[in-house]
Amino acid sequence: MTRTKIYELGFLATITLVTVAFILLILPYYGAVLWAVILAILFNPLQKRLVRFTGGCRNVAALLSVLACICIVVIPGTIIMTSLAQEATGLYERISNRQFAPGPALAQLQNSLPDFARRGLEALDLGNISEIEARLTSFFLQASQIIATKAVAIGQNTAQFIISLGVMLYLLFFLFRDGSRLIDNLRRASPLEEHHTDHILEKFSSVVKATVKGNVIIAIIQGGIGGITFWLLDIQAALLWAVLMAILSLLPAVGSALIWMPTALYLALTGDYLKAGILLAVGVLIISMIDNFLRPPLVGRGTMLPDYAVLISTLGGLSMVGMNGFVIGPLIVALFVAVWSLFADDKARMPTPGEPG
Repeated sequence: MTRTKIYELGFLATITLVTVAFILLILPYYGAVLWAVILAILFNPLQKRLVRFTGGCRNVAALLSVLACICIVVIPGTIIMTSLAQEATGLYERISNRQFAPGPALAQLQNSLPDFARRGLEALDLGNISEIEARLTSFFLQASQIIATKAVAIGQNTAQFIISLGVMLYLLFFLFRDGSRLIDNLRRASPLEEHHTDHILEKFSSVVKATVKGNVIIAIIQGGIGGITFWLLDIQAALLWAVLMAILSLLPAVGSALIWMPTALYLALTGDYLKAGILLAVGVLIISMIDNFLRPPLVGRGTMLPDYAVLISTLGGLSMVGMNGFVIGPLIVALFVAVWSLFADDKARMPTPGEPG
């Protein structure tokens, strides 16, 4: 092995070790870094307008862009999380005090079932009404306690939250100010060909915009309509259910129906047929239609992924890294498709053996 080859291998090993060390160093704050990058991409058009408005002063423009992110994203998100914690805590207390009792609804359901359905339920060995009620009450207690605990976790770990928020905003300022220069440096340092790098960067940006912007718009609309409907129907903890519907709307096909459909069924079982009919009509005719009409143009076209790929990648991302997975999952799949598409295109352009190059 020549000395030049040894130097090259040593340099590559050094680059690899330093890169791995850098990744491990920022890993505890990967969420802050991720959302700084996401917000920088989403608010980049605003940053460009502010640069022109301020006469090319990128520092002032970046500061104004960060303030816009705080007003549009950070403050509303903090208010929603605080209200969510209060709603979840109140629901937990009502269930603990037996103000929520599914027993009468279950008894009414059992009495209304035909004989063959009763025999089928008995064959499943689910127990009597009291046992089923105890299981349901235990489930709702655990679910509401988990939601309340997760919602107030940020408040309990105030120092960590403030540090992560500070890291995100600090990095966001420099991404706004020096974003174009960083992209140019990344292009020059990339070991890939220039058109490969440009294609991957473009795919990364388009997927982030489509996934975050599209899903957030759909989540706000579905959660808002669902929450208002719950509030008008005098269903307790309307804000909690609205937030849960907004979160579940990240999942294509099923989404917020996991909340409003069981609620409509419960209302029907308790004999409140009018409320059940209204909620079912709103869910089927409005909330579900919003998902069917808005998701393809807002999410599907930007990611260039079919609905089943978005669903599977979102579920995989959520199970792997938590809430950030609704971005990371589709992003990984979209980049996977983009890289292999580039490989297939390059392979198709290569001359076959025996043909002139």
